[in-house]
Order: sequence, then structure tokens, then C-alpha cells
Amino acid sequence: MTATAPSAARVHATALLPRLTLVLAALLATLFAMAAPASAHAALTASDPKDGAVVATAPAQVTLSFSEQVAMGNDSIRVLDPQGKRIDTGELRDMCSGSTIRYGTALHTGLPNGTYTVAWQAVSADSHPVAGAFTFSIGAPSATAVNLPAQTAGDGPVALAYDVARYAAYAGFAVLVGGAAFILVCWRRGAAERSLQRLVVRAWVTLTVATLAMLMLRNPYTGSGKFADAFDLDGLKAVLETKSGASLVSRLLLLGAAALFIAVLFGAYARRQHADRSAEDTKADSDLVFGLAVGGTVVAGGIAATWALSEHASTGIQPGIAMPVDILHLLAVATWLGGLTALLVALHKAPGIEREAIRRFSAVAFTSVIVLAATGTYQAWRQIGTWSALTGTGYGQLLLVKVGLVAVLLSIAYLSRTWTGRLAEAPAVKAAKGTKAAKVVAQRDVSRETQSVGGTGAGAGDPKRAAQLVRQQAAQDNARERQARDADPDRAGLRRSVLAEAGVAVVLLAVTTILTSTEPGRAAELEAGRGSNATAVPNRAIKVTLPFDTGGQNGKGSVRVELDPGRVGANSLHVWADTPDGKPLDLPEVKVSFTLPTKDIGPLPVVPEHAAPGHWSASGVQLPLAGDWRIDVTVRTSDIDQTTVQKNVKIG
Repeated sequence: MTATAPSAARVHATALLPRLTLVLAALLATLFAMAAPASAHAALTASDPKDGAVVATAPAQVTLSFSEQVAMGNDSIRVLDPQGKRIDTGELRDMCSGSTIRYGTALHTGLPNGTYTVAWQAVSADSHPVAGAFTFSIGAPSATAVNLPAQTAGDGPVALAYDVARYAAYAGFAVLVGGAAFILVCWRRGAAERSLQRLVVRAWVTLTVATLAMLMLRNPYTGSGKFADAFDLDGLKAVLETKSGASLVSRLLLLGAAALFIAVLFGAYARRQHADRSAEDTKADSDLVFGLAVGGTVVAGGIAATWALSEHASTGIQPGIAMPVDILHLLAVATWLGGLTALLVALHKAPGIEREAIRRFSAVAFTSVIVLAATGTYQAWRQIGTWSALTGTGYGQLLLVKVGLVAVLLSIAYLSRTWTGRLAEAPAVKAAKGTKAAKVVAQRDVSRETQSVGGTGAGAGDPKRAAQLVRQQAAQDNARERQARDADPDRAGLRRSVLAEAGVAVVLLAVTTILTSTEPGRAAELEAGRGSNATAVPNRAIKVTLPFDTGGQNGKGSVRVELDPGRVGANSLHVWADTPDGKPLDLPEVKVSFTLPTKDIGPLPVVPEHAAPGHWSASGVQLPLAGDWRIDVTVRTSDIDQTTVQKNVKIG
């Protein structure tokens, strides 16, 4: 047997493999280094009582305020006494009004002195869990036996597994959509290439497995943090009733449609690429391409919408505009970066990708960049809001890193475009023109060999020998094609520049994924602003007690008024009426008004609703300006006996 030297393509691939492995390892290390620690999402901005506060009397409820919208249930706020026993009623109070995000829970009456623990847990608007705990004391601090778990929701091995699934889902989506778009728009003959088929199918499998993993891990991720709870059917049912669970299920259904799309693309459509087609067949091909393009766009847009409907785009300002913009942004990212991955695979694995296909992708990538620039600018304005948030918040700093990576990627893409312009006609295309002739020669050689074998008495026709000759001829043809392709220095330069693009694209995708789980700069700056205001004006409810005497029978008592948070804007109002011995007094009528004499504002009337015996409440009480406001409380103890008591309070 004659020994043959390894082809230039094989030598080049062998030399490239270690470098490619090192690049991928470095990129993965960068990805996970940037993923930890996780950034904050919705943050607790205020509480009543405050952390560490010592109050003279037991509060009627505990309230929590957040920097952005959160999802909470009846067990999201737990208040524990010094022995670890729950002393809250277990019913969540939604006290949100306008931009104020506040929830609370009522406490049982007759609480003794001591230190109490408030443990809370919620799911922020971007679908990530947040949790915390603090203490307050009644009368005086005391020892407490409460031991909160060191590991909270959104932390630990389950959170790590969930985050890995999130990264895999984004990567799978980008390669699935971009790879399919590359085949349909840029290189239709690529539908029959095994390397591209494997790339797209593996992307589909990655996205499907990652979505299933996220769905199963969602319950322990937002709850106990234990892997065993992934198989809790009640927990899974609860997840399916949430916005995030519904989005994941919708994604799985759309992936079923995507599987049908892939079957047609790599089945009937791929077979047509090698067949001799008539004019009718060409028209049928066009109809099939149109159907695949429309169907693929709808499915891809639907999958992108599962992210837009469950993360930052669905909350905050202008969600009706933000969600379609987010879908376009995700599709543009996938078309560009996923198509780049497909091009890289085609340049290294697929024989004979034409120069025209590369030029088409260059045009597609340029269009994607324009869409990215437009949608990214809007998203940056919506999530950042101010120039100071661009440099002073974690979200803004990550966004600057992303912009820098896009600039680097565009620079390398420009270099790739230069290499594309210098390409001569693809050598493999030239070789392809002679493929049929080579096959004819091979068949003639096979025929002669068969006749020769038959002439020597071995029997007419040796199928094993014939098959061996065909395989040898095919191997020689492939070797000549690879040698011709790799002999073109411009094509080799293009492969190197596309590889560099792919490397930067992986880091860019990692930064984009981290951005989706980071508290937006607008919310972070609002949180910081609230914190600074709290220094000048204590961030606590205004509480006043006013004695009254209507002059009639049983007309004496007192009213306790609580205005939370006691600031300009929306406030919640609570009024309690007590008898002289401290028992709840259920009055026939209670009315409240607010007046700012220095600005001639008011009286602004408020008629609180009866909430419980001796308790009235109202939400959304608007105080437009800061200043010394007068609170007038009118109480009626009978049909004819009533009085008005008043108190001046400072509203910051």
C-alpha cells in the first residue's frame, strides 16, 4: 500500500484544533467569571418597622417597600416571635399605588415585648428571586431563638444550575435561529451539509433541554434551593401558574413547531438541492423557501417573545413598546451571532462555500447591526434613564462593556468583509464543476476493473471491488477540493477573522445574558435616591394619636392616624379608634382631610373604608407638595354627636 502525505487541509485543521480549544476554554472561563456574583434585582428600600427599630407599642402590621415590581404570596412575609413562632396573620396586603411598590401583613394583637424577626421572599420583575430578613423590637430588645437558613432562594447549587441553563438557552436560541437563517437566506445548498445540519439540530436540543431544566428547577430556584423539590408536583403546578412558568411552557410548545421546521429544512428541502430541477421544480423550491421563511420567522419571533414577556421588557415604562423592541433585538442578535457561527462551521467543515454566500451573509449581518443599534438605543434609554446611571450603576457599566464588545466585533467584521472582497471564485466550486466528469471517469474505471475481474475468471461483476473504487475516488476528490480551498490565502484569512468574530461573540452573548438578570440602572438610581432622602427625612410612617370628645354618651376616646410613607406623592392612610381603656371603638363615621395653609391647598378630603372593628384605611392618598400639613380627623359617635380634631405634621 502506498503511503500518502496528509493533505494541507488536514494539517491546517490539526494545527488549528489546539488553538480553538484554548480560545473556547478561555471564553467559557470568562463567561462564568462574569456570571458571579449575581447582581441585585428588586431591592428592599424601606420597611415599617425599620431594621433594628425599637418601638414602644406593638405595630398592627409590617410593611415592605421595593425598588421595582415583585411577585409575592401569602407566605412571602413571615414575622416570627423570639421563640420562632409565626405571629402574622398569613394574609398578604397589596398596598401598591402608582410607582410605590409596597406589601404588608397584619400582626396578631397582644404581642409581648421582645425582638421579632421579619423574613421575606419575592420574585422580581426579571423573574429572579430575592429574599432577606431583619429584626425589630417591642419595648426592648431580647434574645431570639430564630435561626434563618444560611442559603436563600436564588443562591447555592440550584441557582448555579439554573444560571447555566439560562446561558445555554440563550446560546441555543442564537445558533438555532441564526443557523437556519444563514441556510435559507445566504447558502441554500448548505441545507444538505452534514456539519450545518448537526449544528442546527444540536442548538435545538440545547435550547429544549435548557428550557426543560429551567422549568423543573424553577420551584427550588425561587423557593427552598433544594434539588429534590424539582420533582414536587404541587410546586411545579404553582410554577405553571406564574408568568415565568407560562413563558417556559410556551417556549417548549414553540420548540415542537421548530422541530417540524427543521425536519422539512433538512428533509424535503435539502433533497431538492441535489436534484436536477425543471422550471416547475424551481417554482416549487421558491414556494417551499417562502413557506419555510414565513414559518421560521413566526416560530423564532414566538420563542423570542417568551423572554420579552417574562423579563425586564414586560415591566417598567412603556411595556407595550418595549416588548416588541426586545423581540426584534433578540432576533437581530441571533441572526448575526448565530449566522456567524454557521459561517465559521461552513468555512472549516463544509466543502466549497461560495463567495456569493459569504457576501449575502455580510449584507444580512449589516442589517442586523442596524436593527441592534436602533433597538439597543431604545432599551438603553428605558433601562438607564440618565447619564449618571450609565456610569454609576452596575447595569450601566455592563452596558458600556457590551457597547465596547460590539465595536470590536464590528471592526473584525469589517476585516472579514475585506477578505470576502478579495476572494477569487471558490476553488471548491471549480472542483465541483469537474465532479460529474470525475464520477464518469470513476464509473468507467469501475466498469473496466469489473470486466478485468470477470476476464480472469473471478466472475462477472464484483460489487465489493466496485464500491471500494468509488470510495477511493470520492476520497481523492474531497482531498483535491480541500487542498484547493486551503491553498487560497484570502480564504484562510477569512476563516481566521470569522473565528475571532465568533470568540468576541461568545463574550458578547455572556454579557447580554448577565444584563437580563441585572437590576436596571433606572431602578438602581431610584433606590439610591430613596436612600439619600432617608438620611434627611426618616423613611418611616407618620403616626399621631389624637384624643377626642364628642360630648355625647360614650363620646370619649382617641384616634391613631398612620400616614405611610409620609412623603410627597402617594401614601396609605390607616385610622384606628380606641376607647379610653384601649379597646377598639367602632364609630359610625370617620373622615379625614389634609390642608397645606402656606400654599392655600386643601382641604383634600379622604373617606377611608371600614377595614375591621375600630380600623379604617385608604390607599393612594396624594400629597402634592412638601410642607407643614394639617390633618383634620372628623369622628361621629352617634347621629348627632361628632367632633373634629387636628394635628400639624411635616411632610418631606
